[in-house]
Amino acid sequence: MARTGRCTCGGLEVTCDGDPIRISMCHCYACQQRTGSVFGVQARYPADKVTARGDEKTYVRIGDDGGKITFHFCPTCGATVYWDIDLMPGFVAVAVGAFADREFGPPTFSVYEARRHAWTKDPDLQMETWD
Repeated sequence: MARTGRCTCGGLEVTCDGDPIRISMCHCYACQQRTGSVFGVQARYPADKVTARGDEKTYVRIGDDGGKITFHFCPTCGATVYWDIDLMPGFVAVAVGAFADREFGPPTFSVYEARRHAWTKDPDLQMETWD
């Protein structure tokens, strides 16, 4: 099954063939800053199963492990769609939110737990909801 993810304006998209090899959430501060949220969620695919189309810019940063991470984002709306991690050659990470699919599978792996916001662990969190 092929899935297509895209940025907010639709100017950059990726098509991923098959199922991801891993879906994970990351609580590192860099992902919090990159997403503007309290964690990022990624689906990792073999690079040969991912095709990107459209205009993009890149931003490179060095991860905590010393490896280079290249983020590919839309130059119009600024949304990060996918990224490459040098220390994981042959794989591409895609932002799960880019798929805009509420049926997309849940994460099965979580990293940087020490930086996780405590309230995200509270199963009894009470809040007002709206549909």
